[in-house]
Amino acid sequence: MNSVNRVQPPCIVLGLETQIGLSLVRELGRAGVRVIGITQDPHAIGLHSRFLSEGVVVKTARSPELMETIRSLGERYGPCCLMAVAEVNLNWLSEHRGQFGKVEPILPDPVALATVLDKQATLQAAQQVGIAIPTSVEPHSHAELAALAQQITLPAVLKWKDPNLIAPLLAQHGLSLIKAEYVYSAEALLAALNRYSVIDAWPLVQAYCGGYGLGQFFFMHQGQALRRFQHRRIAEWPPEGGFSSVCDALPLHEHADLQEKSIALLRAIGWEGVAMVEYRYDPVSQRAVLMEINGRFWGSYPLALYAQADFALLSYQVGSGLPISALPAPRSDVRCRMVATELKRLVRICLQPDKIADRSFSIRPMAEITRFVIDFFRPGVRYYVWCWNDPKPFWADLTNLLRGALRFR
Repeated sequence: MNSVNRVQPPCIVLGLETQIGLSLVRELGRAGVRVIGITQDPHAIGLHSRFLSEGVVVKTARSPELMETIRSLGERYGPCCLMAVAEVNLNWLSEHRGQFGKVEPILPDPVALATVLDKQATLQAAQQVGIAIPTSVEPHSHAELAALAQQITLPAVLKWKDPNLIAPLLAQHGLSLIKAEYVYSAEALLAALNRYSVIDAWPLVQAYCGGYGLGQFFFMHQGQALRRFQHRRIAEWPPEGGFSSVCDALPLHEHADLQEKSIALLRAIGWEGVAMVEYRYDPVSQRAVLMEINGRFWGSYPLALYAQADFALLSYQVGSGLPISALPAPRSDVRCRMVATELKRLVRICLQPDKIADRSFSIRPMAEITRFVIDFFRPGVRYYVWCWNDPKPFWADLTNLLRGALRFR
C-alpha cells in the first residue's frame, strides 16, 4: 500500500455503519491518511477501527445538523475531501453542492448520477455501446397491465427503476420495497403489478437472466479508467441473487472485451470516480447481460481492499488534488466472505428452500455446507469485517448482532 504523508489533508468518510465505510477507513488509514468518520449510529462498526482518527455521531441524517458538522470539520482541519457510502447521502450532498464550506464532497456529475440511478436510462445507454441488456418493459398506466402480462416473456423479474426514489412513496401506502420479485405466470405477473396501482407507478418488468454475478469495477478520471478490478460472486443473499456473501477476485485478462465495453459505457454517461458495472454471466453461453451500475463504493468493497485495488486511495488523491500513485495490478488470489450472511443463506437453502424465489436455483445443501467449512481453512480467504490487525470492529459487529437479537425476542 502506498503511504501518504501526514501533512496531507485529512479525508472525511460519511457512513461508518457497514463493511463499506469500515473498509474505506482501513484503506485510507493504512496509507497514512488522517480519517474523520461521521455516522448516525453510535454503535457503528467503523467507529471502532484503529485506523479512524476521529469519529463524530450526528443523530439526524441529511439534516442541517449534519451540514453544520461537515462545515465545522472543514474549519478545524482546513480544506479536505469527503467520501459518502450510501446513494441517499450522495444525492443529498449533490443537492447541496457548494454549501459545505472548506469540505469538498467527492461527487459525480449530477446528470451522470441521475442516469446511473435510473435503471432504464442505464440500460438504454448500455445498448448504445453494444452491451447486452435484458428485455425490459416499463408500464405507464393501469390500462397497460393486462396486455403486458400476456406479452412478456416468462419467467420475469420486477425491479424498480430507482429504488431510493420510490421507497418513500411505497412506505406511505404500507407497501414494502422488493428489490427483485420473480414471477412465473401471467396471472402472478398481473397480481404483482396490480399491487402498485394504488401509487400509480410500476416497476420494470425484465426477462429473467441466468448465470452468476460478475462485477467489474473502475476508477474513471477525465474519461480514462485509471484502475480496474473484477470479481465473481460465489454466493449471494438472497440465494437467488442479491449482494455478495462470498466473492472471488478475478484476473484482469478474463472478460477483457467486456471490460472495454464497461469503460465505454461509463465514458458515454460521463462518469467520473468509482463505479461498479454489474452483469449476470452465463458460463454456458458465455453471454454477459447488464444488470445495473452502482455509482458508489459497493457492498463487496472489502474484497477490493484485500486485493489492494486502492480505489479509495485514488479517490482521495484525485479529490484532494494530490499526485496519483503508481499502483501495481490488484491481486487475483483473494476470496472474501461475510459469515453472518452466509449462515442466513445456509438456513434458507437447508431449511427453507421453498422460500427461494428463483425456481432454477440449484439447491445443493451438502455442497454449500462443505464449501462454507472448507473456506475457513483455505489460503487467501479474508472477511468483510474481521481483520487480525483491526479486530475491534468485529467485536462491535458481534455485539450489535446480539443486541438486535435480544431486542426482537
